Amino acid sequence: MSERGTGEVSSLTRLTSRQDRVDARRRRARRSIAISTVSTVVVLGGLATLLLTSPGWPTVRQKFFSSSAFSSSFGQVLSGFWLDVRMFMVVEVVVLVVALLIALCRTVKVPALFPVRLLAIVYVDVLRGIPTILVVYLIGFGIPALQLTGLPSSPVVLGGIALAMCYSAYVSEVFRAGIESIHPSQAGAALALGLTPAQALRHVVLPQAVRRVLPPLLNDFIALQKDVALVSILGPQEAFRVAQIFAASQFNYTPLLAAAALYLCVTIPLTRVVDRLQARSVSERGGALALGPR
Repeated sequence: MSERGTGEVSSLTRLTSRQDRVDARRRRARRSIAISTVSTVVVLGGLATLLLTSPGWPTVRQKFFSSSAFSSSFGQVLSGFWLDVRMFMVVEVVVLVVALLIALCRTVKVPALFPVRLLAIVYVDVLRGIPTILVVYLIGFGIPALQLTGLPSSPVVLGGIALAMCYSAYVSEVFRAGIESIHPSQAGAALALGLTPAQALRHVVLPQAVRRVLPPLLNDFIALQKDVALVSILGPQEAFRVAQIFAASQFNYTPLLAAAALYLCVTIPLTRVVDRLQARSVSERGGALALGPR
């Protein structure tokens, strides 16, 4: 057989084997989808059957899934939820700024700033160790009890201050971990190029650190979005408080599920964003390892 004929046979063999691998992958994918579908139907169907055939289901349906109670309360619960959203947006900005300042105070090794570092450590340790609801109580009822002029008295403002204090302590540790994860050679290279230490921190270290900690930052903000409901103990008419009032007046818990659905409308998209960022971070690290020295 000529060399040309041999090459054609070899090319045909490679194409055939490649097509066989593609077909095999498709068969495995179809089999996986079929198995996943069947198992999902079996599990969810079993749970639904167990729930719907339970002796107390008629009572639960009446007390938790009343369409009339949902429609009558949803408008006011939604109005209260906008207060939650506004508080969350303001507190989030405050937390980002304060947490970054605390993280910088803890990572800068200037001897003259040791008292500032000590205060930052105490601040983080104390506020991370106290439950958030206790901080809301202490700030919300303690500051007005001082009766000092110039201090805020609005329960919304006081609740926001308490949440900002707690979450700035948590988020500062996220920022600090990101800053300390950057190799010292990055700052050294920036200094060698003529940048000052402050410029190296601002233009080289911080951008890389923030990019690395975006997924845990978003996780903290998902938790913050839910913990805004704790401000209800101070009296503001936010979503949870409005739902509580309806549930107590109508002896029906459906308004609480309406509030839960509104929170899910915010937290689930944020969760999917976190998953996408984490997947991208993993793929980028894998690509960097593949391109690294062998």
